[in-house]
Amino acid sequence: MTDTKGSKPGKCLGRDVNRVRAKVFNMVSTGVVDEPINRLYDIISIVALVLNLFAAFAITFDYMEEHYKGLLLTIEAVTVFFFAVDYVLRLFTAKALYPKLSESQSLIKYIFSFAGIIDLLSFLPYYLPVFFPMGSAVFRLFRVARILRLFRINSYYDQLNVITEVIVSKKQQLMASVFIILILMMASSLCMYSVEHDAQPDVFQNAFSGIWWSTSTLLTVGYGDIYPVTITGKILGIIISFLGVGMVAIPTGIISAGFVEQYQRLKTVGAFAEEENIHFIRVKLSERDGWAGKKISEIGLPKDIMIVAIQRRGETIIPRGSAVLEKNDLIVMCAEKTKEIQPIALKDIVIGEGHSWNGVAIKDLDISRQSFIFMIRRNGKAMIPNGNLVIRAGDNVLLYEKHVNNQNLV
Repeated sequence: MTDTKGSKPGKCLGRDVNRVRAKVFNMVSTGVVDEPINRLYDIISIVALVLNLFAAFAITFDYMEEHYKGLLLTIEAVTVFFFAVDYVLRLFTAKALYPKLSESQSLIKYIFSFAGIIDLLSFLPYYLPVFFPMGSAVFRLFRVARILRLFRINSYYDQLNVITEVIVSKKQQLMASVFIILILMMASSLCMYSVEHDAQPDVFQNAFSGIWWSTSTLLTVGYGDIYPVTITGKILGIIISFLGVGMVAIPTGIISAGFVEQYQRLKTVGAFAEEENIHFIRVKLSERDGWAGKKISEIGLPKDIMIVAIQRRGETIIPRGSAVLEKNDLIVMCAEKTKEIQPIALKDIVIGEGHSWNGVAIKDLDISRQSFIFMIRRNGKAMIPNGNLVIRAGDNVLLYEKHVNNQNLV
């Protein structure tokens, strides 16, 4: 009994840590805007990144460096410190990002992931010259990694997500096309060396000296600093130039076809949902919700409503009847739209500072007995009203007005 009692504080502490970790994870996860602090953190992250990049570019101009160097260096110092804090928070929430792994495994996986390396390079090169002054020039080069943090904005825009999905889905074809370009580049370099070495021994010194020429020719750039002078070399250059146009068109065509397929798939999914007359809604469970801790088979959903997905700690779960719902779960439910029922007259009233309802409890409102307040939206959250709830400025009051022709609905 003593051991059991002694273990309770440890379990409570573990639950508290997991609760804090989940909240911090939602805060640092880009695109999770269900709470005001999450939206605020996303805004701060974007502003810090934009200001940091602005300072990095602006200080390269002589005028800006002469007049605003102190301000730009301050902006860089503050934003880089924010990146360091963000990295520490992401280390703390690595377990929430990879819930199936242990603490150490999830930490290691995040540190060596692409996003983890970018996050580390966003601030570490700024502080390394303090310990290694001789390598300051090299460390400044690694600061370019901050630009890659812009990929986090992907979560806000579906168009950017489509680009990522297309590249990932077509990565095998793209890698094959790049491999073909590399082979052609090596072959053209070797051929040009064979026919131009005797005429230009200083330019085409060996087989690899033509790599620069073949690259600029195949990619249709053609700088003109290295070029063939013999008749055979010129004919070969014309052929390689034609091949270069076709080689560049291959990855372009692959990406274009991927875009068409992706948008066609999205259009098909949307058309299917409209054709089948299906409506989807999302509900987030809080600690006080009655569904938290229960199996799906136990909550008693109507026969025409089903739970199709559960989003939990960054993962999507396809549920079964035995699945247990947890607090903070984002539940996706679908139901068939019903066209036979009579429409309900609803009003959405926005409460301003000068509105007569501002600061008044619902029970004290002077409204018709045929009108019912069934929901209040405050700061993006839906609130079920009761008589003691005081209406505030900025609230959206959803009002149902009962009429003679739809009394049977109440």
